[in-house]
Amino acid sequence: MPDLLAVDAGGTSTRSIVVTAEGRCLGYARTGSGNPTSAGPVHAAASVAASAAAALAAAGVSGKEIGGVVFAMAGASPHMDVESFTAPLKALGITATPVVESDLLATFFSGTYQEAGYALVAGTGAAAIRVERGRMIATADGLGWLLGDDGSGFHMGHRVVRAALAELDRRGPATALTGLLLDELGQAGGHAPDSDGRPAIVSYALDTLYAIRPVQLAQFAHLAFEAAGDEIADEIVRDAADALLRTLDAVVTPGLSGVITLGGGILTRHRTLADQIAARYARDGTTAEVRIVPDGVVGAAVLALRQAGATVDEVVFDRLATTLATLR
Repeated sequence: MPDLLAVDAGGTSTRSIVVTAEGRCLGYARTGSGNPTSAGPVHAAASVAASAAAALAAAGVSGKEIGGVVFAMAGASPHMDVESFTAPLKALGITATPVVESDLLATFFSGTYQEAGYALVAGTGAAAIRVERGRMIATADGLGWLLGDDGSGFHMGHRVVRAALAELDRRGPATALTGLLLDELGQAGGHAPDSDGRPAIVSYALDTLYAIRPVQLAQFAHLAFEAAGDEIADEIVRDAADALLRTLDAVVTPGLSGVITLGGGILTRHRTLADQIAARYARDGTTAEVRIVPDGVVGAAVLALRQAGATVDEVVFDRLATTLATLR
C-alpha cells in the first residue's frame, strides 16, 4: 500500500503528516490557517499545500508516492467542494482526490483507535459529538459565535470584554479583568472624559475592539484564567464549564461508555476546565478514561488509514502517536 497524507486544517494552524500503511509517521509539518471558512479558500488552499509540501520533504517522499489524502476541517462534510485544494496538490505530484472529514471526528480519533465514544472540543468555538462504528452519530452545538458555541473561547472572551467595559462605564463591579484587558489592548487614553463624557480609555477600547472580527474576541478568553481568584473571572470559568458539560450531556447516551477525547485550546491550555469535566464524568461512570489531545492530526491519520482499508488497532495507533511525537 502506498503512503498516505493526512491534514488537520485548523483555524489557527494546519498540520500535515505522511504515514505508511503500518502507521509509521515519516514526515510532519505545520503552517498557517487551513480553514476555508475562517481564512478564505485561497489562503487555506495555499496553507494546506505548503504544509503538505513540507511534510513530503521531511519524509523524503514524492507526491507521486501518495496513494490517499484526508483533510480534517472544521464544518467539513463529504460533499464539500475541494476543487480549490486539488490543483496545488497536483502541482506536488499528488493525484489522489482528497477525502474531507470533520475536525471533530479527527479530534476523537486523536485520543483513541476505538470506534465508539465521545469528543468535546472547545477552542474559538465549541461542540461535542458521539461516535459509533467509527462515524459521527450525534453532534451538539458548533453553531458559531452568533448562535451558539457555548463555553467556547469566543463565549469567554466576549464576557471578559463586557465585564471590563462595564467597570469602566460604571455599570459593573470592579474586576481584575479590567486591568488585564487594558494591558492587552495597549492601554492608550486615560480615565478623563472625552468630548462625549465617556472615559477616553473606553473610547480607545471600543475603537480597538470593533476593529477586529467578533469571533476574534476569543483571544481574550485566557484572561479569565489569569485572573483566577477574581469573583467575575471565576464565574466566567464556572459558567464555561457548565456550558461545555451541557453540550457534552446532549450527545451522551446510556449504554455507550467510551473514551471522551477533549481538544481545542480552551481545554488543552487551561486544565481547570478539562479537570472539571473529567471529574464529573468519572463520578457518573460514563467513561473509563478522559484523554486530552493537542490537535487532530493523529486522528486525521487514523481516518486516512481506514479510508485506505488499513486496520488501525492499538499497536498501529501507538506506533502512529509515538513516531509523530519524535517529529513534532
